[in-house]
Amino acid sequence: MQPMPHQLMGYDRAITMFSPDGRLLQVEYAKKTVRQGSTAIGMVCSDGVLLVADKRVVDSLVVPESIEKIWQIDDNIGASASGILSDARVLIDRAQLKAQQNRVTYDSDIDTLTIVKDICDLKQICTQSGGLRPFGVSVLVAGIDNNTPKLFETDPIGIYFQYMATAIGEGEIEVEEILHKEYKPTITIEGGLKLSLKALKKILGENFNVERIDAAYISTAQKKFIRMTKARVEKLAADIKDEKKSSKK
Repeated sequence: MQPMPHQLMGYDRAITMFSPDGRLLQVEYAKKTVRQGSTAIGMVCSDGVLLVADKRVVDSLVVPESIEKIWQIDDNIGASASGILSDARVLIDRAQLKAQQNRVTYDSDIDTLTIVKDICDLKQICTQSGGLRPFGVSVLVAGIDNNTPKLFETDPIGIYFQYMATAIGEGEIEVEEILHKEYKPTITIEGGLKLSLKALKKILGENFNVERIDAAYISTAQKKFIRMTKARVEKLAADIKDEKKSSKK
């Protein structure tokens, strides 16, 4: 991090203190924390919505299956995050509870945007309350509403945007470049996973390993959160290798 200009010294001591040029420095630090997190990708596909994440297994003694980077919120909604995952867990637990309350009260799936707004409301409170700190995490929320796949990104300050495809974390710039070039609304869930694996392989290089990949989708037809098996991810990763070999011939 570059040295802070003298005129900004002291304005990062409290979340409620604006700097003279109108910045909340603690929020900016939180956004930098997100960019240091492992990569997560979300994609709206022609047959559903997809989430793919790098679990970043840093120790060979860690059991890869014990690292959770994609969570089920309800039958029709899933989420992934980048940044401080303990912060994400608090937000996910809150979202799961809200989804359960909605089901008990109305006997129906909760709307994806309702979950997103609730997450953002809590994030926003933590940018204006003394003694608190911003959530150091961005969350991707994907769901199916009335047969329509939707994808939202929430940032640490409590702002949300709806996307067709996006990425968060350390490789977000490189992944988004690939998405801008190769993503099409007609892409299928399987094609989206291939594109996501291709992007992760590019940014991870020799560190790419199927053990690091967490992937889940919700199809428009079934409206059920389904976590992809390791075997399916391995097969698609192998297909990418075969495609590269054939293109070189």
